[in-house]
Amino acid sequence: MKKENLSWILRLIISALFIVSAVAKLYPSPYFAISTFEVKQLYPLGFSESFAPYFSRILIGIEFALGICILLKDYLKKITIPATILLLAVFTIHLSYTTFVSGNAGNCGCFGELIPMTPVEAIIKNIIAIGLLVWLFKLLPADGKSNFWLLKSVGLGCILALFMLAPIRPVEKVMDEPTSEIQENLGVVIDSTSLLSNEEPVAAITKDTVKKVAEKKTEDAPKKVKSGYEKYFPGIDTDKKILCYFVPGCDHCMDTAKELNEMRKKDKNFPPIYVIFMDEEPEKIPTFFEFAGTKFPYKMIDVIPFWTELGSGRDTPGVKYLWNGNEFKYYDGINENKFNGAEFKKLIKKPYSELKK
Repeated sequence: MKKENLSWILRLIISALFIVSAVAKLYPSPYFAISTFEVKQLYPLGFSESFAPYFSRILIGIEFALGICILLKDYLKKITIPATILLLAVFTIHLSYTTFVSGNAGNCGCFGELIPMTPVEAIIKNIIAIGLLVWLFKLLPADGKSNFWLLKSVGLGCILALFMLAPIRPVEKVMDEPTSEIQENLGVVIDSTSLLSNEEPVAAITKDTVKKVAEKKTEDAPKKVKSGYEKYFPGIDTDKKILCYFVPGCDHCMDTAKELNEMRKKDKNFPPIYVIFMDEEPEKIPTFFEFAGTKFPYKMIDVIPFWTELGSGRDTPGVKYLWNGNEFKYYDGINENKFNGAEFKKLIKKPYSELKK
């Protein structure tokens, strides 16, 4: 095969690698994907919340630019190939350190959430890519007449495009569906069917309300603490509560919500359920509740605060069991620590004396 043909095959392979990597970091939507990349990949490296949004967009823009520039003849051997090798080398060093410290676990983020890849797999991919670049460098003749302004324009254009596709938003918390914990703590029964039809909840104060309140006071229960969730749901630190972290378009979240509702319908003493939604595809929330079979009180917060609240290394769906603000169980994700309905039924029935062991 002629050197020229072989060099073009290598250039196309490397270009595709970088462009796919950049596009994958924008899946399923640019702002959501980039914010997730920041929280899961950049924050653990020590990037601040103010700097990470800029770094992430610049980095992805550079990936796009390198994918394009590798196909141009301008300064190919002098700038583009060395810059590409340098970037891959930096990624490889970082991944090697991560693997040494934390092991070969989790998604390295090279292809975002579109193509999950472990650190070791990413290291192998990078080493192969560096090998192809070195091979390409040897095949190519010396750079001819080149246009530096073309390279500069491609780089700046790709970076600016990222800021336009996913503008940096001020961190805001959007509060929806306020609830009245005063009614709940007095023994009010909320009709969930009225919530589904957008009507005012029908409250029925039971005759034994005073008796129930007295029993609560004498119940074997943990000391009340501040969970930090009062800012979303006033009164959540009183008695038993379930706090869920859901994404409106997440099938696993919908299944978990439906399972919780089925459990709630079979147990009149089931703890009240509250939901914190990620502000991603909020138009799907009505469909979410329709599938679940009821409408839980909820708040919606931006992508980055959502991941921060969920916790480092955790994923959706998240389900927390709280009692007087104390956290006794936290399920998350779809793997080893996923929500276990059978276990949860037994857990919420246990007295405090058993939970604290």
